[in-house]
Amino acid sequence: MTEKDKKLRLGILLSGGGRTMVNIAEYISRGELDGEIVTVISSGSTVGGVERARELGLEPHIVRKKDYPDVDEFSLQMVELLDQAGVDLVLQCGWLCLWKIPAHYENRVMNIHPALLPSFGGHGMWGSHVHEAVLARGCKVSGCTVHFVTNDYDAGPIIVQRTCPVLEGDDAEALAERVFQQECLAYPEAIRLFAQKRLFVRGGRVEIADINGG
Repeated sequence: MTEKDKKLRLGILLSGGGRTMVNIAEYISRGELDGEIVTVISSGSTVGGVERARELGLEPHIVRKKDYPDVDEFSLQMVELLDQAGVDLVLQCGWLCLWKIPAHYENRVMNIHPALLPSFGGHGMWGSHVHEAVLARGCKVSGCTVHFVTNDYDAGPIIVQRTCPVLEGDDAEALAERVFQQECLAYPEAIRLFAQKRLFVRGGRVEIADINGG
């Protein structure tokens, strides 16, 4: 198999229902994303994403932060599992645990955040907390951000952003669903750009090369 024919090996990290993982798997099954999910790690044993992974034919690893004495040991276990699976790109799909990303995974871990970073990001800003904050500020536009993950919450270089309107009468649930529709487009787009080797991080910013690598 040539380098060109090699499928991108994806590792999924999840802490919840797994809808983002399923969306990526559907892109792959339709032939719209040239990759394969080779491992799934869940931070909980009873979350919906565990069963959804099994429905995809993937037995998830359960790595609970509370089972480790500190973040270093927790992170070592994560990295060991990812390394064993030969992961090219790690995708945080509703992952809620801080872990220490080693140097060999720099710019190889992505996250999707349900707001337009750098607004409405940081510690504690996840799920409905984000959408409630957006509504409380009276924002007229929201959206999602795919970014490379660093060891600071939501601070990594931005890869892709997509927007959607905030409508009068929205509650957090209604806004979340509209944002999720954009997430389902943004994450595959970012993964595809990575697979095409078109993402370059320079000065803390992501530059996207054209299709010919220019």
